[in-house]
Amino acid sequence: MAELQPFRGLRYTAKAGEIQTLTCPPYDIISEEQRQAYLAENPYNVIRLELPKGEDPYGEAGRTLNEWLQENILRQDTEPGMYIYEEEFTAYGQRRKVKGLICRVKLEEFEKGVVLPHEETLSKAKEDRFHLMQATFCNFSQIYSLYMDEAHTTLGRIDLLSRDTPRYEFDDGQVIHRLWIVNDKAVIGAIQEDFKDRKLYIADGHHRYETALNFRNWCREQGLAQPGDDPDYVMMMLVDMEHDGLVVFPTHRLIHGLANFDSAALLAACGDLFRVEHVTGLDRIQPMLREEYEAERVAFAFYCGGEEWDLLVLRDLSAMDYFLPEMSEASRSLDVTVLHTLILDKHLGIDKDNMAKQVNLSYTRDFDEAIASVRSGESQCAFLLNPTRVTEIRDVAAAGEKMPQKSTYFYPKLITGLVMNKMDHKG
Repeated sequence: MAELQPFRGLRYTAKAGEIQTLTCPPYDIISEEQRQAYLAENPYNVIRLELPKGEDPYGEAGRTLNEWLQENILRQDTEPGMYIYEEEFTAYGQRRKVKGLICRVKLEEFEKGVVLPHEETLSKAKEDRFHLMQATFCNFSQIYSLYMDEAHTTLGRIDLLSRDTPRYEFDDGQVIHRLWIVNDKAVIGAIQEDFKDRKLYIADGHHRYETALNFRNWCREQGLAQPGDDPDYVMMMLVDMEHDGLVVFPTHRLIHGLANFDSAALLAACGDLFRVEHVTGLDRIQPMLREEYEAERVAFAFYCGGEEWDLLVLRDLSAMDYFLPEMSEASRSLDVTVLHTLILDKHLGIDKDNMAKQVNLSYTRDFDEAIASVRSGESQCAFLLNPTRVTEIRDVAAAGEKMPQKSTYFYPKLITGLVMNKMDHKG
């Protein structure tokens, strides 16, 4: 099953500056304005490697990485190790911590059932990341994966190993980040043994995992690596699926550009399968959705402007058996699948292809942004959702299926730049 490996992490030296000025969030949520701000604070910020710009961005990233290695801005640890990473943050009004293990994981094709995806991907992002890997032979950020461990054996080990002072600890204003380094060979061996019978479920980073597989194959074709060499592995953060700090935010759906959009007609059409309740007061949306979530009912808030909205609650989940008979129960019962199938496709004509190309559909995880988009006229309406449960992610992946794009948003995102995975190659 899952094969773990320690590695000589690539980390910033003291010469580069304070660690909090060197890290950044994932590249795909950073605006150009934010990118410039990171570089203004510290020109050695990892954003120069992770999100390069210019006429030859990938070549520039490769050259920058080599310069920083020569100038001792970045240096590989002398001993192979695993890295414990913790994030402390506030979500849903509560203070939480989530802690996991950063290591290398052997790449396996999805059909082997060792590493399982749960979400569809877009090809453009994969192409970008592939070119960056070709130029740098490095993973700058971790793929976020979950594992099942009913006895929580590994988490117990991780907690014991992170009792002392962390190597890094800093607050970025939203999240406190901590990192510990584990070099003890016996401990690493025990952790590797823990994962012998485990599968890994990708939480975040599907694009990067598929890219790593393509990169491994390319390295072999080019004679740059043999089976068992560094490109056979990818850097991952592994978290216990039942960790009480795990948080998934919903991703809301925004509808725009539909000809002849009629909200009253849509609500009337939905009445056959949904209980529709007209509500006044936007402050009631989240509490009422939460109530349906806790009762394990499929529900959405439908908003078209003003101070009123409608709660749509699916009357009977078995309706999905008729529309998607070939799908597993795990996939059929997802809120996003119900919304996409019984409302967006059935009544608004937004099919899979339209969704993938985002012709009439866009996404936001920000509740206020969704409301503002409708109020400004940018969107015709918004469907506000409850979050996907972690157990649902596991069940869909285990059934060998994938959720629609933008079904999950794990919070907080993993920070980039604390530790990186530099790969050797025969070139």
